[in-house]
Amino acid sequence: MSKEISKFLSYVLRHAPETIDLRLDANGWADVGALLAKAKKAGRRIDLETLRAVVAENDKQRFTLSADGRRIRAAQGHSIVVDLGLAPAEPPALLYHGTATRNLDAIFAEGLQPGRRQKVHLSIDGEMAAKVGQRHGKPTVLKVDAGRMHADGLHFWRADNGVWLTDHVPARYLSF
Repeated sequence: MSKEISKFLSYVLRHAPETIDLRLDANGWADVGALLAKAKKAGRRIDLETLRAVVAENDKQRFTLSADGRRIRAAQGHSIVVDLGLAPAEPPALLYHGTATRNLDAIFAEGLQPGRRQKVHLSIDGEMAAKVGQRHGKPTVLKVDAGRMHADGLHFWRADNGVWLTDHVPARYLSF
């Protein structure tokens, strides 16, 4: 049940709040009461306790509750325009990106692009990147020379859940 709720929340908070007539503010926050009421109206019965459990137990920490518990947002992965209000940060020297092997020619020609999302997502370890890559086909993990990118003036942000974000990774910073 919580996996189903997590997928529903991901869809609504990252991609399509309008499907349940939910409004997000400019920073991606939704009122928890409004979310629960609109989800119920859409046939999804989620109570506050269940919502808190899904946020706390999500293995990828996809959601963030505000300090007062009255607002919720997706930590990253938005295809809709939101400003997460994250400060630029210095990344670790090396980050990782999981993808399907069928994407490699395009990636090494154009670099990593955000696709339907606002930012490119990078992991701090190869294991997590491999899990991400599995969702798209036969996985492969790319190393990203994030330290050199940062030194060259490219920006990084760290999402609430620890995922590293950047606008684009030029191919020259990629290796196996």
